[in-house]
Amino acid sequence: MPKPRYIVIEGPIGVGKTTLARLIHPQLDAQLLLEVFEENPFLSDFYADRAAYAFQTQIFFLLSRYRQQHQVITRVLQNTCLVSDYTFAKDQLFAQLNLSEHELSVYDNLHRVLAQRIPPPDLVVYLRADLEVLLERIAIRDRSYERAMERDYLAALQDAYDQFFAEYHQTPVLTIDTNTLNIVRNVQDLNHVIERIKSALGSGTHQRALPRVESPGERSDAVVIEGHPSRLSDLQQQHRVSGLEMGLEVDLYQDFISLQAVLGSLAGELGQVWKAQAKWLPEVGNREEAQARALDEGRSALRTQLATSLDYLLRLANDLGVGLEEAYLESTQKEPFVQEARGH
Repeated sequence: MPKPRYIVIEGPIGVGKTTLARLIHPQLDAQLLLEVFEENPFLSDFYADRAAYAFQTQIFFLLSRYRQQHQVITRVLQNTCLVSDYTFAKDQLFAQLNLSEHELSVYDNLHRVLAQRIPPPDLVVYLRADLEVLLERIAIRDRSYERAMERDYLAALQDAYDQFFAEYHQTPVLTIDTNTLNIVRNVQDLNHVIERIKSALGSGTHQRALPRVESPGERSDAVVIEGHPSRLSDLQQQHRVSGLEMGLEVDLYQDFISLQAVLGSLAGELGQVWKAQAKWLPEVGNREEAQARALDEGRSALRTQLATSLDYLLRLANDLGVGLEEAYLESTQKEPFVQEARGH
């Protein structure tokens, strides 16, 4: 059994650390550890007056990060992988940027003692972005305590991150430029990042190609729509991302009931098709033609019900943590394809 990996997402404020951690941990079969930064009672005061509240803010963060990581990391890594949106080592970066010489001396002594008890990550994913991009992302999420953040402070923090990871040799670092990436809205961007992480971990690409089904006179006018998913796994991941973006909560029971309801509606539409087929049969004289005409009449409604059924099936699969494409491909190795069973 492979050793569980500990992956950390790092980068300056607003770069998208937490968003990426939330999106990739299911793909890596990992648990998720997020920094609890909003509980810091000094944070709002710090952004309003950094000099006056830097030491209190930094010490609170140091102890909070130690308590959280010391309790979680070793326990989780005994059984599974872990993805976090911060590393304990980066606490020093903020301390060096914000503390006076005397305060930094006190801080360094405490950090040195605590850091010895925190396991280092197997990989740090360092996300970068230009200052204007960071400012735009911070403005979009509009956290109240960040509204007073100074542009110069964010610029200094950005430089401090670059310097920190230029000299960081504790663990491997994968640097990713996020300026042109939108991992929330563009599934290709997200998959690109995931594949880079897997490669950095030495695990390669896990995704297998879909089996190609060729037929005589294969169509040459197939349309590929740029920017849209081309695999079932892509579609399922896009569905998961959309749910996160809209703030949808996981409700296994409700999603199952909804899937049953829409399948019932699909059955109702098929019932109308069979009624129409029976109506057409005396006129056209054969079952195939009667069915074709009935389907022409009901195709739009059937199309809608099938699409809605897929929507709830993808939602239920995400609730259960099941990759439909992988499950389907595994099942076809055990049983014949439907086409083969029908003699095609």
